[in-house]
Amino acid sequence: MMFDDILARIAIELKKADLPYMIIGGQAVLLYGTPRMTKDIDITLGVDIGFLEDILPSLDAMDLKIIPEDYKTFAEKTYVLPTKDETSGIRVDFIFSFTPYERQAISNSRAVLLKGTNVMFASAEDVIIHKIFAGRPRDLEDVRSILLKTPELDREYIRKWLSEFEKSPDKKGLTKIFDDVLTD
Repeated sequence: MMFDDILARIAIELKKADLPYMIIGGQAVLLYGTPRMTKDIDITLGVDIGFLEDILPSLDAMDLKIIPEDYKTFAEKTYVLPTKDETSGIRVDFIFSFTPYERQAISNSRAVLLKGTNVMFASAEDVIIHKIFAGRPRDLEDVRSILLKTPELDREYIRKWLSEFEKSPDKKGLTKIFDDVLTD
């Protein structure tokens, strides 16, 4: 319930600030996959780092405190603004991204009603793409759980974006990882 309260507060303020976003990570896995413990909230913002100052006024209304002292330098290096919910201590990371893929993923996001507020979650397909891209064992387990619970996925959409990411020299074999998970 604590997560729902935080997500609803964030959704209200991001809408007021007219900032496109989607919930990714463990919170999205909870929506599409099997329940698991998650201690944070990951939010992709559909804007680049130049919009950092635009989110700052909303943080007070969200009851979030910026974690790094030199947040500006940290965010410019990592494209992440780490914050913490003042009441619960739950970490909330805002990830700045305005790539063609992220724009597409945000446009595909799904509204989920939490506490009377529509909260935008990444589609199951886009959660899988994020998880395959990250590639940690926990991420691949998340993909398996999503595939079991949500078998009617657009697999061609997933393969299309994974093959796009494979053009980067350090991300070879993403489509094969997805196909291997499908046959597990």
